[in-house]
Amino acid sequence: MECRTGCAACCIAISISSPIPGMEGGKAAGVRCVQLTADNRCSIFGHPDRPAVCSGLQASVDMCGRTDQEAFDILHWMEAETNPGF
Repeated sequence: MECRTGCAACCIAISISSPIPGMEGGKAAGVRCVQLTADNRCSIFGHPDRPAVCSGLQASVDMCGRTDQEAFDILHWMEAETNPGF
C-alpha cells in the first residue's frame, strides 16, 4: 500500500517520543507535527533529522484503513491501546 498524500494521520493522531526538529520533546497524540506543510506533507521527508519512528512507518490497510478518517480512527485507537496514560 502507498501512503495517501495529504492524509497525515500518523503525523497528528499518534504520540512521538523522539525529538523532532522544532519539537525537541516529541509530540503528544492529537498534536499536529510542526514539520507538516499546509497541504499535510512532511517538510523533512528524506532528511537525516527525520525521526526513525517516522521513516519506519509503513502504510498498510491495518494502520491506514481505506480513507483518511479511517486512518485517524485506527491510529487513535492504537494510541489508546498502547498508552496507558492516554
